[in-house]
Amino acid sequence: MRAGGRLHYPSRMIYRFGPFELNLATAELRAGGRVRAVEPQVFALLALLIANRDRLVTRDELIEKVWDGRIVSDAAVSSRVKSARQALGDDGTSQRLIRTIHGRGFRFVGEVSQIARAPSGDAASEVVAPHLAGAAIGHAATSSADGTTPAEASRPSIAVLPFRLVGADDRHATLALALPYELIIELSRLRWLMVTARGSSFRLNAAETEFAEIGQLLGVRYCLCGSVEVVGRSLAISVELVDTLDSRLVWADRLAGPLDDVHVMRETILTRTLVALEIRIPLHEAGRARLVVAEDLDAWSAYHLGLQHMYRFNRVDNAAAAALFQRAVTLDAGFARAHAGLSFVHFQTAFLRHTDDLDGEADQARRHAERGLELDPLDPFVNFTMGRSFWLRGDLDGSLAWLERSTALSPNYAQGIYARAWTEALAERPLEGRGHVDFAMRLSPLDPMYYAMLGTRALTHIALGEDAEAAHWGERAARAPGAHVLIAMIAAATHAVTGDAARAAAWAANVRERNAALGREDFFRSFPMKSPAMRGRVSQALAQLGF
Repeated sequence: MRAGGRLHYPSRMIYRFGPFELNLATAELRAGGRVRAVEPQVFALLALLIANRDRLVTRDELIEKVWDGRIVSDAAVSSRVKSARQALGDDGTSQRLIRTIHGRGFRFVGEVSQIARAPSGDAASEVVAPHLAGAAIGHAATSSADGTTPAEASRPSIAVLPFRLVGADDRHATLALALPYELIIELSRLRWLMVTARGSSFRLNAAETEFAEIGQLLGVRYCLCGSVEVVGRSLAISVELVDTLDSRLVWADRLAGPLDDVHVMRETILTRTLVALEIRIPLHEAGRARLVVAEDLDAWSAYHLGLQHMYRFNRVDNAAAAALFQRAVTLDAGFARAHAGLSFVHFQTAFLRHTDDLDGEADQARRHAERGLELDPLDPFVNFTMGRSFWLRGDLDGSLAWLERSTALSPNYAQGIYARAWTEALAERPLEGRGHVDFAMRLSPLDPMYYAMLGTRALTHIALGEDAEAAHWGERAARAPGAHVLIAMIAAATHAVTGDAARAAAWAANVRERNAALGREDFFRSFPMKSPAMRGRVSQALAQLGF
């Protein structure tokens, strides 16, 4: 991979064959010195085949690298191969340069010479490790390939490297490869994150390569690496998330235990990593976005900056989030998560009674959720917002169906699990709700909506007539960071039910100080309790407090 201490980046590679020159730095195909126009996916296909000309490239690999693993038809693949041949003056009959291996894939069979331009502009030098080129080409070229939206091109990307094995013999070497491979599979379920395939990332080693070099080679913004340490019958697993732009450590975790518990530890570290990335990467992206002049924000940065405002649950920040999400969809109309963000803020406007036009806000929440589903029906956050839009109409059964779909798509999606628990607590399924909300709190103890999880726990106790427990959890919820005014109403009601007049009155005063217009009907529009008994007890408690 190195020659004379210098790493040669495949993205600066130039391939020459016959009268043609394929320049990766400028993304140009030249014939006799003149640029020959080709579509981005055709260029990516040529680059992939030429870089891997020593072997067959399967159709599956072609789809994984050129189309980023999206579902495409055989006709689409054949069309791009045909266009590539036409650009080179080749055809399916002669197959002078691109040969079809029927039922298996394709191979570039022309004679190729290659050079790489040094980053400083020095004279070209021979490339030592051309086999890495295909890995970088497939990832980098697809960012501008046909059908790729601006949001996809700029969304966070990550490579998971083989873990380092410490203190173990060959019997445990599999662990250092199996754990990161399972992480790749699980991370691939996060549809907002681009994950480099194992075939590319496993060619690199964090101990031998600078993170900046990994970022350039694989075209990724983040790198996940780690170690597996086995000493006697003890096992320790460490994981680190690093920003490849500045080699900054974004997050790290470590788990230790008996070697016999390897499978329990494996599941634990997988879950911890998935949950951490759902929180840490958006926070890191938002922090970086704040350093950018507002006029230069791209769709993805605008979206992540909007998330920071969205979770503060007040009028000013909600309006700021709406403006940023709107900017994101203006820059990229096909950005599904930005539409989901707009659904979220319209939901919040209606839920917290920031407007008199509740029906209009409910309609907007549904419309943007539907648009998000049209664009990406498999995104958990999009399905989550669709489910929440049903809350505003009091349709708990309709809500639950979408929230169950959200958590089926991403079993570790803490926010979706919490929302499902909230719906179950109000829909006369409190025990199921309690199990789900407890799981959500274990998954994401630093979640920006943790207060809502605590409030949901309180609702499950109200539903079961466990008044003292309800007051305990209601108090915790209302005191948690970020808790909005309706959570304070839960605390007031639960204390009133237990007969703690002083605490009930204190929280009722807090509610009036924050929003004097809120009443019982507002509360039940936001919390549409299906059980008449549950609703009756809460209604009586709020009435005692003057709501």
